[in-house]
Amino acid sequence: MIKKYNITVNGASYEVEVEEVKEGAVTAAPRAAAPAPAPRPAAPKTAPKPVEKPATPVAAPAGATTVEAPMPGNIWKVEVKEGQSVKEGQVLIILEAMKMENEIMAPADGVVAAIHVSEGSSVNGGDILVSLK
Repeated sequence: MIKKYNITVNGASYEVEVEEVKEGAVTAAPRAAAPAPAPRPAAPKTAPKPVEKPATPVAAPAGATTVEAPMPGNIWKVEVKEGQSVKEGQVLIILEAMKMENEIMAPADGVVAAIHVSEGSSVNGGDILVSLK
């Protein structure tokens, strides 16, 4: 039984015929495969979405504990306000990165001294998100 397959190797398409051989059977000489149709052009790529520039970074207040972005992403939600008391482990910000929502939590008890980002802004890893005092 002969089966035909289309195989793509390094962008070039080939039509091949494969014959199933049973043990002890005599096989015929290989046949040349028919030329494969020309490879189809790749689908046009869409332009990437423009990336919103983050706001000008504001320096953290002297003596404040800073909470930094662990990875690049977008600020999905800011859960706290300036002047609000927070407990260790409380969610401060939700950072969307790699299609996942990452909770950024307070490293210690304190008061929110400054919020350095806004919802919808883009951040890089290491950018300061919140300052606690």
